[in-house]
This record gives sequence, structure tokens and C-alpha cells, in this order.
Amino acid sequence: MKKKPNWFYQQSAVIPIYNGKIVLVTSRKKKRWIIPKGIIEKNMTPWDSAAKEALEEAGLLGIVESKKIGTFKHEKWGGVCTVSVFILHVEKVLNKWDEMKIRDRIVVSPKKAVSLITEKKLKKIINNLRLSSKKN
Repeated sequence: MKKKPNWFYQQSAVIPIYNGKIVLVTSRKKKRWIIPKGIIEKNMTPWDSAAKEALEEAGLLGIVESKKIGTFKHEKWGGVCTVSVFILHVEKVLNKWDEMKIRDRIVVSPKKAVSLITEKKLKKIINNLRLSSKKN
């Protein structure tokens, strides 16, 4: 596979929080549970681009925080993507969305999200988020 341009490898994602739970979606081939993420759109901030991915991939609308809560790397397109992670406070869950025919969506506890996700660094980000929310 031909390697993509360098900017393809800079991605952003959101951890969607809905009523104290986390919304996950499946990857396109429905093999793994993931958080909404994608290439950072030109002319958009990383957090706004990630919120756009949440709308397209999971049908979620809300307020995204501009403070990055972590990063993780994953292999894709013959290279390694660096993904910046933000929080999305979900205000509306749509019944119909762009990728509903190619992705499944679930709302789970942070503990369950960690058990479903395979990416170790993302598990750690979610665990840290869960731990910090216990203090509040």
C-alpha cells in the first residue's frame, strides 16, 4: 500500500461522554470498538475536527473541550498515526447519522469501554478520565 501524505497521520478523536457513560463505535469493518477519530480537517482545529467525526461516525452532537487529554498512536496506511484525544460532552444522540450502516454504536460505563477497546494507551486515557471523575 502506498504511504499517505504526512498530514494524514495527524488525527484527532473524542471520548464522547453521555450521562456519565462513554459512547463507542465500531471500526469500518466492525472488528474493533473504538472512539470517533479521523484526519484533522484542513481549516479546522483538531478538537472541532474530532467533533465532526463524532457526528459522522456516531451521530453525536455536543460541546467539545479544546484541551487535549492525551494522545495515542496506531498503525494505518503503512505508517503510524498520532491521535490527539479530546472530550465531547454529548448533548444529543441522533437516531440517523452518516455512517450508521457501516458502524455500530454503544453507550457503556468507562470500565466496560476499557474492556472493549484494544488500544492500550487509549485504555489508559479512559482509566485516567474515570479516576479523575471520581474525585469530583
